[in-house]
Amino acid sequence: MITVLCYGDSNTYGYNPANGMRYPENIRWTGRLRNMLGKDYCVIEEGCNGRTTIFDDPVEGWKNGLGYLRPCLNTHKPIDFVIMMLGSNDLKEVFHATPKEIAEGAAALVQVIQEFTEEKQGFVPKIILVSPPHIGEGIRNSVFYESFRENAICRSKELSGYYRKVAEKYNCIFFDSARYVEASKEDSLHLTPEAHKKLAEELYNVVMEN
Repeated sequence: MITVLCYGDSNTYGYNPANGMRYPENIRWTGRLRNMLGKDYCVIEEGCNGRTTIFDDPVEGWKNGLGYLRPCLNTHKPIDFVIMMLGSNDLKEVFHATPKEIAEGAAALVQVIQEFTEEKQGFVPKIILVSPPHIGEGIRNSVFYESFRENAICRSKELSGYYRKVAEKYNCIFFDSARYVEASKEDSLHLTPEAHKKLAEELYNVVMEN
């Protein structure tokens, strides 16, 4: 059995921008990926709304992706692939984080994955480092506007270049999700069912190629 851990935020959880609920398993990209990979693969969904890379939210500090990463890796070991898509929530106004700082946060998580799995399971999984979708141009009209301002749009577009460098430095597989999907018109942040389908298809190809 090949284990694929999907570690991310609300777009891995499957947040539905139309109603604030969760998409069904057969709509979420993680569920679609599970169906496409078949019975020889175990796809684990570890998406949490609001999760950051390494930043502590002043209200919900428990959503820091670093704090939960080691327990998560230890719980699901042995892990063969980690698909990590984080960084969107780091663009919140409260953090004042530059694209470079956000990528450094992602790099810190990559290092933990590599070092911890080497220690606990004896080998390092293949890491697919996903640069997240861009913040939509309509963020001013989004219900999330209090958290994400217009400057998040341009900063989100700079993430892929920095993430690519992190992937190269730490020998990860780089995947730029913004090449294939975009945020919904509903809230300029979360993915539509069509985007989940496309993301699953493209990540399926990446897993199969590696």
